[in-house]
Amino acid sequence: MTVSEFITKLDDIAWGAVVLCLLVGVGIILSISTHFLQFRKFGYAMKNTVGKVFKKQKAGKGEVTPLQALTTALAATVGTGNIAGVTGAIVIGGPGAVFWMWISALFGMCTKFAEVTLAVKYRERNDKGDWVGGPMYYIKNGLGQGFGWLSVLFCIFGALAAFGIGNATQVQSIGESIGSAINALGGNVQGTMIHFLGNDFTLCNLIVGIVVAVIVALVLFGGIKRIGAVTEKIVPVMALVYIIASLIVIFANIGQIGHVFGMIFKGAFNAEAALGGAFGITISTSITKGIARGCFSNEAGLGSAPMAHAASSESNPVKQGMFGIFEVFMDTIVICTLTSLVVLCSFCSGNVSFEWGTSGGAAIVSASLSSILGGGFGSIILAVCLALFALSTILSWSLYGTRCFEYLFGTKASIGYKIVFILFAIVGATLSLNDAWNLADALNGFMAIPNLIAILTLSPVVVKLVREHFEEQKRLK
Repeated sequence: MTVSEFITKLDDIAWGAVVLCLLVGVGIILSISTHFLQFRKFGYAMKNTVGKVFKKQKAGKGEVTPLQALTTALAATVGTGNIAGVTGAIVIGGPGAVFWMWISALFGMCTKFAEVTLAVKYRERNDKGDWVGGPMYYIKNGLGQGFGWLSVLFCIFGALAAFGIGNATQVQSIGESIGSAINALGGNVQGTMIHFLGNDFTLCNLIVGIVVAVIVALVLFGGIKRIGAVTEKIVPVMALVYIIASLIVIFANIGQIGHVFGMIFKGAFNAEAALGGAFGITISTSITKGIARGCFSNEAGLGSAPMAHAASSESNPVKQGMFGIFEVFMDTIVICTLTSLVVLCSFCSGNVSFEWGTSGGAAIVSASLSSILGGGFGSIILAVCLALFALSTILSWSLYGTRCFEYLFGTKASIGYKIVFILFAIVGATLSLNDAWNLADALNGFMAIPNLIAILTLSPVVVKLVREHFEEQKRLK
């Protein structure tokens, strides 16, 4: 077995049926335990999250506002996977993959609520006085020292995965998107090739790598407060631009919307019926791709976002936990669904074509947007969105990787990790990323296992906190 084959095997295990069942299964158990909190208290969650967006918020030393904690987490969650990843799931798994993506999100809302709640409950101050938390801390402070090995495993996987999922792959996505936009305007920067260390890459990627490294350095060395301040501005803009562009395309093809939803629901249980013929897409493939993309996109159960939420100035764990519900809803139910409808509506109207059961990516979304918005403009819109998505993901994962490394080796040692992470943005721009992506993807998936064990074991604590919180709310009325 070659190294490449071994890495691919690891990736298959990390996002295989067992782990995916564990991800969804924990969400189902938590939902039942909390009496389906994500549904019965959905209005309360929206009121106390997006409903307070324009309310002035303050944060003390080593803290960020609840909104900044949300946007930092959303910056990592809403990424290129919401575009290229969702499209790939649809093309490979059929329209039914969208249905299973929704299912994973509906239960994932409760999983992420539990993660964020536990992160605030068991957080602590580091040597600099900053709030730190996440799976490693609720494992240590909630499960006890005997489970320290579980914390170490999570941090090892998280610190390493940040270089791939949260750095190299994102830099290349920015380079490709900017290069495509420049080419659409008549330039040729993407066509200028450089050969280095056995790899061919574009001049655009190298320039982007250097620029990103500088931006990350300026933000990362400012700490969690500066990361929160930047993502607070980037995330709403990138989400709004993409949502508006998607809605324009969907409304332009509104006549296909009924047929599209029919394909989604039929395809969830019978791909052949949805597509009108045999395309080699099985129900198993549809379920696996849909759930995997949903879990990977919204990160519910992976344990990454709680590290951002732990820094919130909000002292009530349940109130901050509500941001976890909104986060999954916004990422998957809103943005991933928009991507799905853009692609499927454009396909049904004949504006784009692709071969089912093969592969898919950002190019299909670009073609779908361009079919209505115009070739150059559609490409530029997608390039801007992808660039913002990827940059915000890098900033958030720089925090996650640093927090994991800090837990393992101490606050002072984290400066070395930050420097390597910044420089890796340049190195990552020059790499051939097939194996790097698969390895980072596998490490990202393995992060979920110790985290899921922890939140399942600590679920009675979550239930107790929820009960006490809403009993207090009743008394205050």
